Amino acid sequence: MKNLGKLFNLLLVGMLMTAFVACNNTDDDDDDIEVPPVGGTNTVTGKITQNTTWTANNKYVLNGFVYVENGATLTIEPGTIIKGDKATKGSLIIQPGAKIIANGTVEKPIVFTSNQPKGQRAAGDWGGVIILGNAPVNKTPAVIEGENISTYGGTNAADNSGSLKYVRIEFAGIAFETDKEINGLTFGGVGTGTTVDFVQVSYSGDDAFEWFGGTVNAKHLISYRTLDDDFDTDNGYSGNVQFGYILRDPKVADQAGDSNTFESDNDAGGSDATPKTSAKFANVTSTIAAGDLDSKYRSAMRIRRNSEISIYNSVFAGAFPTGIELQDKVVDNYKTGKMNIQGVAIQGAVTPMKGVDTAMFDTAANKNKVYTTVAELLLPSSFNSISARPSAIPQAGSPLMGNGVTLPAGFEATTYVGAFGATDWTQGWANFDPQNTDY
Repeated sequence: MKNLGKLFNLLLVGMLMTAFVACNNTDDDDDDIEVPPVGGTNTVTGKITQNTTWTANNKYVLNGFVYVENGATLTIEPGTIIKGDKATKGSLIIQPGAKIIANGTVEKPIVFTSNQPKGQRAAGDWGGVIILGNAPVNKTPAVIEGENISTYGGTNAADNSGSLKYVRIEFAGIAFETDKEINGLTFGGVGTGTTVDFVQVSYSGDDAFEWFGGTVNAKHLISYRTLDDDFDTDNGYSGNVQFGYILRDPKVADQAGDSNTFESDNDAGGSDATPKTSAKFANVTSTIAAGDLDSKYRSAMRIRRNSEISIYNSVFAGAFPTGIELQDKVVDNYKTGKMNIQGVAIQGAVTPMKGVDTAMFDTAANKNKVYTTVAELLLPSSFNSISARPSAIPQAGSPLMGNGVTLPAGFEATTYVGAFGATDWTQGWANFDPQNTDY
C-alpha cells in the first residue's frame, strides 16, 4: 500500500507539472513565455526574441542596450521595478514590429528607475525607454536619436507597439555621445494602435518626452524637473496629447542654452517634408518653481523650423524669458491657420510673445490671455512646489475654469484651461520624491 501511495503521489506531481508547463509554453515559439526565477534580481542583456514576462516579485536591471525584437512581446506586471545600469548606459528599446505591454495600476505602477542607491540618484543615471514603430515619418533613413543605430517608420499609421499605463520613468537621459542623449521616453514612428496613458518622466537628463514622427496619441503625462525640453516633437509627429502636467526646477536647465516646455520642428532643416509635424496638445499645465532662473532657459513654447503643432486650453505660469516664440516659417503657419493657439493662458514670462500675430492671439474667439500676476489664476499655493507634493487644481472662481475653447475631434471634451479640472489624476501612482524612495 505504501508503494501504491508513493506511485499515486508521483503521478499527481507529474500531472501538475505537465499542466503548469502547458500553461506557459506551446509548440509555437511565438507563444513561449520566459518565467524568471522567483524573488530575485535579474540582469537583462542583449535581445529578447520571444514573448517574455517580467513579474512583480522580481527586480530587473537593464545592462547595456536591451532590445525587444520584431515579433516579440515584453509583458511587465503591475508593480514591477526595472533599473538601468549606469556604467553600461542601460536602456530598453522596443524595435518596430515588437510590443511592450506595461500596464500598471494606480496602486501598483510600473517603475523604470536608477540603479544607484537611495539619496545618490541623478538625472542621466541610465539611458531610457525607446519605442519604435512603423507609422509614417518625414525622414529617410530615420535612425533614432541617442542609440543612433535602430531605424523606424513606415506606412502603417495604425501600427501597434503595445501599451504603457501607470508607468514612471526616473533619472534617465544619459549621454550616449556628446550632445546625443537618450530621452526619458522616446517615440519613433509609433502608431495609433499604441496606448499611452498615465506616464510620468522625472529627472530626465535630456527631454522628458520626444516624438519623432508617428501618430500615437497620449494622455495624462507628467514631466517633472527635466533638464531639457518637456515635450519635443519632430519629423512629422501628428498625434493628439491631452492632459499634461509639467513642473520645472528653476535651477535645472540644459547648458546648451535651450530649455523649453515645448520644442517643435518639422525637421532639422525646416523643410516642407511630409507628413508635417502637426501634433495637437490640449489641457497642459506648465509651471516653474519659485527661485532664480537658470540663464539657459528660453521659452515656454518654442515652435520653429516649419512646425504646425497646435496648443489648446493650456496654461503656462512661470518666469520663462519668453512665453510663445514662433520662428521662421512658423510665423506664417500661424497667420495662415495651419496651426492654432487657442485657450492659452500665459503668466510670468518676461516677454509673453515673439513672432506671434498679436491681433490673432487676442481675437476674442481664441480665448487667449496674458495674466499679470499668478494670483489672478487662483491656483493653490503648492501648484509649483518642488519641496512638497504639488497640486495644480484651480480654486473656486479661477479664470481657468469654464473658459476653454471647444477642442477638435479626438479629444475629451473639456471646458477648463490646464491639466486639471476638479480631479487630481496624479494621485496614487505618481511620485514627486523618487530620490528618497526605496526601490
